[in-house]
Amino acid sequence: MSTIKVDTIKNTSNVEVFTAKAWVNFNGFGSPSIRASGNVTSIVDSGTGIYVVNFTTAMTDANYSTLVTCEQAEFAGMGSATTSSVTVYCVTRQDSLSRSDNAFMNVAVFR
Repeated sequence: MSTIKVDTIKNTSNVEVFTAKAWVNFNGFGSPSIRASGNVTSIVDSGTGIYVVNFTTAMTDANYSTLVTCEQAEFAGMGSATTSSVTVYCVTRQDSLSRSDNAFMNVAVFR
């Protein structure tokens, strides 16, 4: 049986296909609780609307892309990134930069 290296899969047009290196769906109210995940060990609450996502297996470097969605936010984003974790946040009012905890949080990391 042969092993396929996921990082080098190509589609029918010979374009490389990239998969998430880490992902998580979690509840951000109170103590964050993970509903489902891949390559994520834990979520740390770092203040209202700010979370640190810790990876099971470290990234090769911190030059990755992070997609963040929040249930009730005007925008969401990525703060600091290291090989072992990424900080993400949710802003509910762009005019005042007010942050809030969210019941439905999703984070995906691509490299």
